[in-house]
Amino acid sequence: MYTVQAPTRARVAATAAIGALLLAGCTSAPSPGAHSSTGASPGVADVLSEHDLTGLSTTDVIERLDTMPVAERPTGLIASVHPRRVSITGDRGQEAELAMPEDEVYISIAPYRRTTHQCHFHSLTTCVGELRNANVHITLTGDSGETLIDEARPTYDNGFIGIWVPRGIKATLTIKHNEKVGTQRISTTEDDDPTCITNLKVA
Repeated sequence: MYTVQAPTRARVAATAAIGALLLAGCTSAPSPGAHSSTGASPGVADVLSEHDLTGLSTTDVIERLDTMPVAERPTGLIASVHPRRVSITGDRGQEAELAMPEDEVYISIAPYRRTTHQCHFHSLTTCVGELRNANVHITLTGDSGETLIDEARPTYDNGFIGIWVPRGIKATLTIKHNEKVGTQRISTTEDDDPTCITNLKVA
């Protein structure tokens, strides 16, 4: 008969720490009470100034953080992309929001060959994908047949590639890497639609 031992405090603490890191990596599900924002919240200037982001538009902040080399990422800054806003949390718990454009949604994709992770709302400062700095060809085709994107681009140092998609559509995303192809359906019709695509396997 086997005896099941109660977990030690050290083991419990380690498990909690690992869980916290996994949750910080990428947001896996819509946050409760998600809402839209029509402008920057009052605390945004303080948070952005600490990370040299003052004066940048929402689109510029997204591009700056998503394309930043992983080794240069700001510590203590969490920036989560939602269809209607970017939620920002500083290292002292300061919270701020930046409004997204009315007509576009930012979606970041991490195509993969072997390993991936769950994600729903893309974290600009903590998410890392498998295919870092890889040359890919990306195509986005709307449900009515129009080609919205058709271009070759490298993934960022974090393994993601970001695209701006018209709001209110459904489309098919296709990514080709080293003669391997993967497809994934995406949507920008709802305020809780994913902005982080990590289940597109190129095989």
